[in-house]
Amino acid sequence: MLIDAETYQRILGDELRKLRRQRGWTRKELNQHLQSEISLQTLATYELGTRQCSVVRLVELCVAMDELPQDLLAKVHRRVFVDEPGRVRVDLRKVIADDQPELESLRRWATGRLAEDAGSSSYEVQFDLPALDRMAELCRIPTIDLIGRLRRLASA
Repeated sequence: MLIDAETYQRILGDELRKLRRQRGWTRKELNQHLQSEISLQTLATYELGTRQCSVVRLVELCVAMDELPQDLLAKVHRRVFVDEPGRVRVDLRKVIADDQPELESLRRWATGRLAEDAGSSSYEVQFDLPALDRMAELCRIPTIDLIGRLRRLASA
């Protein structure tokens, strides 16, 4: 199994940000709950996934937010490595960059979705079978064909 460090770090940051927001905290408020001093810029780079977080620092962040580190890492692992049964994971950037004419409707949707979530660093979505059926209908191709195309995009 290959590990895409950039993707893993980005998703870890996304999960840290979600956890902080679930608590209703700003970065400054999170910083006040930490055992050691961390700059707000450092916290931001952890959440953006542009800076690696040491294991000790990750544990400190988790403890401050009352989350077991192994639970947070399990969420990250599922997002990075495992598609849930009956779902297909799609990187919207790859959909937009693709030039298959049959996927034009999906490209327009993906462009709009990324525009709506402009502040988010999460470019991935998972589609369940009903969503895939509807998208295949919009693209005027069989669902199984759409799934194959999306999986090829994912591995590209």
